[in-house]
Amino acid sequence: TYTADDAQAMFDNWCSDPEVAKTVTWVPHPDVGSTRQLVSAWVKSYQNPSFYHWGIEMGGKLIGDISVVSHNEQQMTCEVGYCLSRAYWNQGIMTEALELVMNFLFREVGFERITLRHFPDNPASGRVMQKAGLAFEGILRRTVRHKDGQLTDVALFAALKDEWLKAHRDFH
Repeated sequence: TYTADDAQAMFDNWCSDPEVAKTVTWVPHPDVGSTRQLVSAWVKSYQNPSFYHWGIEMGGKLIGDISVVSHNEQQMTCEVGYCLSRAYWNQGIMTEALELVMNFLFREVGFERITLRHFPDNPASGRVMQKAGLAFEGILRRTVRHKDGQLTDVALFAALKDEWLKAHRDFH
């Protein structure tokens, strides 16, 4: 759960980093005030019981973010998004965080299907998704407007509750 005090760490660790922003839909934050506004909105959103948003910590340091970016309660499906400080890339941290979040969303919330998407020029994110037990479903052509204004493709991965829980039955 985020607090207003997290803005500086977010800004320092990933929100201002143009390398992190290359892999996501948002632009780098120009100043910590922009990050403060975002965190303030998130903190207010925790009043909504279907707002699922977490910071990722390591050694007491806030290093990343993972959340449900959209959901359909009638269908019990959701999409998860994440980002991580560049200093912590390729260490298995995001895979572990994603598995924990998926376990919670399937077991505690009751979602039936979880999807994630990534830009094709970010294959490392696809590897995270595969390691966490999601299956590649295909390329959605020209489906997301990139920062440059162009519609771009995204790779779609998904996990189904029954299959994922069966494969992760020892996961608690």
